[in-house]
Amino acid sequence: MKKTASAHWQGGIKDGKGTISTQSGALNKVPYGFNTRFEDQPGSNPEKLLGAAHAGCFSMALSKELGDAGMTAESIETRAEVTLDKQDGGFAITAVHLSLHAKIPGADRAAFEKAVETAKNGCPVSKVLNAEITLEAVLDSSL
Repeated sequence: MKKTASAHWQGGIKDGKGTISTQSGALNKVPYGFNTRFEDQPGSNPEKLLGAAHAGCFSMALSKELGDAGMTAESIETRAEVTLDKQDGGFAITAVHLSLHAKIPGADRAAFEKAVETAKNGCPVSKVLNAEITLEAVLDSSL
């Protein structure tokens, strides 16, 4: 299974503007720029999108793990805090902290903790943070 997303950017790093879209149309030319990424202005940026993807993926994975353990969540609320740090030569995403609040009537604490750990390590977005990244590049330098 393959899904696609795309980004369009025009201009320089500080004065430029871009949009992000997904194949499904859930995101359709959502604007982003330097101010939404580095100046905490309203809008989207890659770290927020990664955080949303990680929180959603983890929540679904946890639901599956809970079901496998005979539990059903009434609600799962997950918040992802993505850390972008300045490093030598640029920036890097150095951490993602997930905060979970789950309401599961009659849950067994040990089984819950095992399900949480398995979901944290096993959700596809957790895994992609260490994935091989491949790239194909095409340059159009015509005027």
